[in-house]
Amino acid sequence: MCNHCCEHSNHHSEEVNGHEHEHNHGSGAGINNLYRAGIAAVIVAVLMLLSTDKILNFVLYLAAYLIAGVDVAASAVKNILKGNFFDENFLMSIAVIGAFCIGEYPEAVSVMVLYQIGEFLQHKAVDKSRKSISELMDIRPEYANIEEDGILIQKNPEEIAVNDVIVVKAGEKIPLDGTVKEGSSFIDTSSLTGESTLKEVKRGDEVLSGSVNKNGVLKIIVNKLYKDSAVSKILELVENAASKKSKTESFITKFAKFYTPIVVICAVLIVLIPLIFTGVQNVNIWIERALTFLVISCPCALVISVPLTFFSGIGAASRLGILIKGSSYIEKLASPDCVVFDKTGTLTNGSFKVTDIIPEGGTSKEELLEIAAYAESYSNHPIALSVKEAYGILTDNSRISNAVEIEGSGVKAEIDGNIVLAGNKKLTDKFNISVPVDEENGGTAVYIVKNNVYTGKLIISDGIKSEAYQTISSLQRINIKTVMLTGDSIQNAREAAEKLKIDKYYASLLPKEKVKKTEELMDIKPRGKSIIFVGDGINDAPVLMRSDIGIAMGALGSDAAIEAADVVITDDNPLKIYTAIRISKRTIQIANQNIIFAIGIKLLFLVLGGLGLMTMWGAVFSDVGVTLIAVLNSLRNLKVVKE
Repeated sequence: MCNHCCEHSNHHSEEVNGHEHEHNHGSGAGINNLYRAGIAAVIVAVLMLLSTDKILNFVLYLAAYLIAGVDVAASAVKNILKGNFFDENFLMSIAVIGAFCIGEYPEAVSVMVLYQIGEFLQHKAVDKSRKSISELMDIRPEYANIEEDGILIQKNPEEIAVNDVIVVKAGEKIPLDGTVKEGSSFIDTSSLTGESTLKEVKRGDEVLSGSVNKNGVLKIIVNKLYKDSAVSKILELVENAASKKSKTESFITKFAKFYTPIVVICAVLIVLIPLIFTGVQNVNIWIERALTFLVISCPCALVISVPLTFFSGIGAASRLGILIKGSSYIEKLASPDCVVFDKTGTLTNGSFKVTDIIPEGGTSKEELLEIAAYAESYSNHPIALSVKEAYGILTDNSRISNAVEIEGSGVKAEIDGNIVLAGNKKLTDKFNISVPVDEENGGTAVYIVKNNVYTGKLIISDGIKSEAYQTISSLQRINIKTVMLTGDSIQNAREAAEKLKIDKYYASLLPKEKVKKTEELMDIKPRGKSIIFVGDGINDAPVLMRSDIGIAMGALGSDAAIEAADVVITDDNPLKIYTAIRISKRTIQIANQNIIFAIGIKLLFLVLGGLGLMTMWGAVFSDVGVTLIAVLNSLRNLKVVKE
């Protein structure tokens, strides 16, 4: 098997960045090769119609061959000098030289003409796949506008610092993550999320780099350096996506190293064994069979189409806002036994609201909310953010000291000299504070304790995402079990699980307990199946790493979750988990089709070639034709899966 093919599969990561592979079959080079093949074909057609001198005939056919295949011959020589004897160029060159030696001039040139046509069509198909990935690279911002003395100056986004104010005009890409300081507009986030709906933004709203400002002028306070921005992280994920090979791809590469020497030895034996037993009288017949055998032996269909299938799957997913970090994860995504969900921000909106304030012991609602807001002022937990939003007044941090976040429980802080606790029942139990455990009105209770005295509670509510219902039912329809792991209360977990009809749920879990539960599920899964965990927060990072496949929801929320995950969904739509699984299943199905088709045809043609029942024309079809069919089959994977 040809090392050219192996190089093609190994260089996918380079192709993502726009580099051409060794044969230089870029669009320009491919057209030139096609023109040369056309000229050679015309010469062959004319010579087959005309009767010429034998020497002139040989010279003209040789000229036609050189016109069509000089690049292949040159590559063969170059690779031989590097020690690569058994690549596609070498095998094709040997076959053509042999055909000339036995006087089969038309076949010799026609082999090269058909080969060049097949290579052109094959690379056009590969380019189509590469284009789907390269389109995503267009989100890279070229500049950022900084206003100096009333004049807009374009700067490299990497030169912009946090808290700088950038100006984004209508039609421009937002170059860095930030908060709108002035202006309002509609922005197109399709390059990040795969969704075509425009999003309205105004003062105070967060915006992500890579989005396009459709109308109006926005002044944006930069929140993150370019290297930490959403667009930078997406580009990094896409550029590295091809670096992790699946088991199928790795098998094909190893297969190549053993297969090529074996078929070359078989070709030599096809000539030597008849010579030993019958002498040299029919040597031309056996040489022709051996040469035909060599041309048939190049399994480009395997080595190009299988990596291309995985590459196309990654491309199709990326266009929907599903970033798969490597083809190795596609195989596990395609065979899940169970999908494990975090609750808050994954199955629910994560946009908590304070729906009730219940004070105790003479404390007013206003006082209770103020105490809670100050206690939560240093926390970025969604519940803490909802408390601060309900308070609506900027906190005076000089009043706060010794603020500590207690994992999975809440916060402890000193406010105006008073020790305040704000958190769940675990927190109050930890400090031996008695609190009422009556109905929580369908929400989460945040208990407030001041100087060891219970002073009331806030009720926080979070709605289930509309897409979550379809996600769970779709997964269960294809026999995938669903489990929910949450740090929330048992009552809230039960309510959500019953509404969504989730198979199992576990509540009041700390991050380490989520890991333990996931490990228990992994211990009992069937052989060849995987456990997928879906989460969105920094506290989900450990279990995202521990599971077979970790999927980060709301991609651009937690840097830790993105880093730990194997798959990143660039918006908050859980239905894309089901879509990612369907794309992965389709990818594996197409890869298996190509493997069975290519190996089956190769074995059939190799046997026929060894028995002398296959001409050089058939050999060319078994190489170029089968490869092209397999490549075109791979490109079916670029089709976007509909929910």
